[in-house]
Parts: sequence; C-alpha cells; structure tokens
Amino acid sequence: MKLRGVFGLNVQRLRRERKLSQEQLSFVSGRTRAYISSVEAGRRNATLDTVEILAKALNVEPQELVSAGPANKRAIRVTKPAASKSTD
Repeated sequence: MKLRGVFGLNVQRLRRERKLSQEQLSFVSGRTRAYISSVEAGRRNATLDTVEILAKALNVEPQELVSAGPANKRAIRVTKPAASKSTD
C-alpha cells in the first residue's frame, strides 16, 4: 500500500477513535471537510506541514500517521500471484 493510503487510513482511524466528524477535524485543523475526506480516501498527497497539523489536531506524533501499524495491516490486501498454467 502506498504511504498516501496508509496516511489516509490512519487519519480516518484516529478521527473515528476520537469520535470526531470530518467537519469537526476540519475545524480544529483549519483544513476543509472536503480536504479531510480526500486525505482519508488517499486521493490527496499531503504536505509535511499538513501531516504535522493533522497530528497536532489528533493529538498524536506525526510518525503515527505515516506508520503502517497493526491496525492498518489488517486493511492491507495481500494478493497472491496468479498460478501459471502448465501446458506440458
């Protein structure tokens, strides 16, 4: 999974754990609700400044937002390579 996706999932998970709506997080962080939605969906490539701002708004260290910890490993899909067909 790309770092942008990990970041989005972490923002969403932490926001929900704190029982905040996207609108409430947007108010605290100074970002728009649409921006928060795009970040959570992995459509936005957040700057380091935004990582720091969202970490502060969620009361976590910035590295917690970009780390693929145990909570996110369940969300990462592992695909097996397709078995090659033998034509012997």
